Amino acid sequence: MARITAGVASSHIPALGVASDLGKTGEEYWAPAFAGYEWTRQWEAEQKPDVVILVYNDHASAFDMKIIPTFAIGCGESYQPADEGWGRRQVPTVHGHPELAWHIAQSLILDEFDMTIINEMDVDHGLTVPLSMMFGQPAEWPCKVIPLAVNVVTYPPPSGNRCWALGEAIARAVESFPEDLNVQVWGTGGMSHQLQGPRAGLINKAWDNDFLDGLSGDTDRLRHIPHIEYLRETGSEGIEMVMWLVMRGALGKATRQLHRHYHVPASNTAVGHIVLEPVASETVI
Repeated sequence: MARITAGVASSHIPALGVASDLGKTGEEYWAPAFAGYEWTRQWEAEQKPDVVILVYNDHASAFDMKIIPTFAIGCGESYQPADEGWGRRQVPTVHGHPELAWHIAQSLILDEFDMTIINEMDVDHGLTVPLSMMFGQPAEWPCKVIPLAVNVVTYPPPSGNRCWALGEAIARAVESFPEDLNVQVWGTGGMSHQLQGPRAGLINKAWDNDFLDGLSGDTDRLRHIPHIEYLRETGSEGIEMVMWLVMRGALGKATRQLHRHYHVPASNTAVGHIVLEPVASETVI
């Protein structure tokens, strides 16, 4: 059967994609941010995932005020990089895994999650930047990708608890798929940042690192953080971190941290990144 072997979380800062595309990753400003992903690139090359379920949020590329799905799963064959106002990123086409995606959609809906099913859409930096950070600049992405979009742009976003529970339901869906697949779940977005208003540029290092701490081990305290705490402590865009909780929920009761990276600043926000593996509670280190 298919199995979830790891969880990865990362910021999806658009400026990281620009730095990658323009060959600026070795420059003094950008080098420390990208250095924290070198371990992961080598590790991913060894792990060779068949499928990545990539949890991200759309930035008015596929969805706008006409339609705002709380949770949407891509079941299509492929997805083109979106034109976000300056042309499409020159990165590979994202190829989906329709068989697994449809299986997950059916399982989630029967598990009482009201999913929006998307067969055609372009994917923006929320999805393509994490792929660039983990895989570099290949001619083709080395795995299939199932996009799973979460609304964290327009009020009301889903709660952290609901996102964690969605991850648990995704795990049940994957485990019931009969094909032998190495599946990873990625949560993207964050960390603390605010893009507008008098608190624009807010970064809360202490809160961010406490959140990273809470992803490891057998605690589930992060699922209970209320929306108001994200807003107060991490800025208006910090709510994106609930998408990391989909990843964490999919890994089961306990996890082990394999790699962690935190750097400020990058553009006007914090870069956060962590790699986790699921483990039995009694063997947590």
